[in-house]
This record gives sequence, structure tokens and C-alpha cells, in this order.
Amino acid sequence: MPQEDSQMHTIVDNFIAPACEGVVDILYQDADILLINKPSGLFSLSGKNPLNWDSVHYRLVNGQEGHTPAFPHAILPHRLDFGTSGVMVVGLNAASGQHLNRQFQARTIQKRYVAMLEGWVSDDQGEVTAPIAKDKLLFPCVKVCYETGKSATSHYKVIKRLDNPRRTLVLYTPVTGRTHQLRIHSQSIGHPILGCDLYKNGQSEQLADRLQLHASDLFFEHPVSGEVMHAECPCAFE
Repeated sequence: MPQEDSQMHTIVDNFIAPACEGVVDILYQDADILLINKPSGLFSLSGKNPLNWDSVHYRLVNGQEGHTPAFPHAILPHRLDFGTSGVMVVGLNAASGQHLNRQFQARTIQKRYVAMLEGWVSDDQGEVTAPIAKDKLLFPCVKVCYETGKSATSHYKVIKRLDNPRRTLVLYTPVTGRTHQLRIHSQSIGHPILGCDLYKNGQSEQLADRLQLHASDLFFEHPVSGEVMHAECPCAFE
């Protein structure tokens, strides 16, 4: 993971991703878009380090032998974090990609996520509004900052509470789309997402072998037909 150079006082990102055995599954396909299920442990876009070439985009453009054909004009209008799994929409041509980009920029696309949080969340539903700013000392982390942070809002609803260990499965609906928003919002209310290596309390990182955050639903307008689409992908860790 990123390390600080004590002499230069800069952050060096020397993270090399382990090989991802998961497959990018196609959930839906037509002439203009794909709906896919991204596995945890895979970049959305290839990293700057040449050793981090493997990504959703790379696999779509080049094909996955024995799994999916190549989509040489694939465009990703949004991304999911390396550890996050779940549904993504892909444009298969320039016009569709641009239309989807505009929808994301206008915030007309609704996203839902399922997350497993450490401990029992007391309220059955609620809202987190902690503002988020870049953390210049701990790249790539962000921090809650009420002075310089940008507004950020996440709604949550408890799906179920579990024992041994105590944990809570929640459905998140982010209103804004800040970097690492759901991860730091979870930590800010005292219930970090299990398996998170960046925002954690106590044993939360050790309680799961992956980040237990999954993009479960997308609501958007088809870029050609105008049809209202609901893409959904079941969560693997419920």
C-alpha cells in the first residue's frame, strides 16, 4: 500500500495488485450498452504502474478467454473501487458512452450498495452527512473535515443484524459521489465496513477477506431507447 518517503515528505504509491481470479460477468448486453458484475480485487481502469495492467476495461477491450468476447470500443462512464464488487454500466460506442457520462455528471443515475458493517447499527435507518476532504498526508485516503470538506450525504437502511461477530448488513443510497464516501461515512458513525484496509477500527479489517461493499443496483436511462433501466446484481457476502 502507499508509503510515505520520510526524506521527501511525499507519498509513494507502490501498491501492486495481486492477480484477480474473479471474472467480469455480463449481466445484460445489447448493441449500445453492457451491464456487468465487477469482481472484488480488480481495478476498473488499468493503473499507472505497468504491473497493474489488469482491469475491467482491459478485460472488456481485449476479451476474457473462455468467458467474454472483446468489446474494443468499451467506455466506462463510472468506476468502482478496487475492492468493491458489483454492477457497472458500460457504453459500447462513443455516443452511448457520452450519454451515460452526462447522466452521471448530472447525478440523475441512482446507485445502491450493500455493505457489511462492524457491530450493530442502532437505528434502523438514517443519514450520514459528514463532509469529505482529501487527506494530503495519507494518500489515497480522504478524511472528514468540517472546515474544508465537500458536502457528502449517504442514506442507509438496516437489512439485518447478525451475531458471532456482531455485524450489520445495510443498504446504502449515496446522494453524492465523493471518493471513498461510503467507507469513510461508515467509519465516521463507528461502524467501518468489514475488510476495509483504509478506514477501520479495531478488528474490522480482519473480519473479512475482502472489502464487504457491493454495488447492488443502478437506475439510469438507456442512452438510445430512453427506457428507464434497473440493473441489479445480488450480493455475494449476505
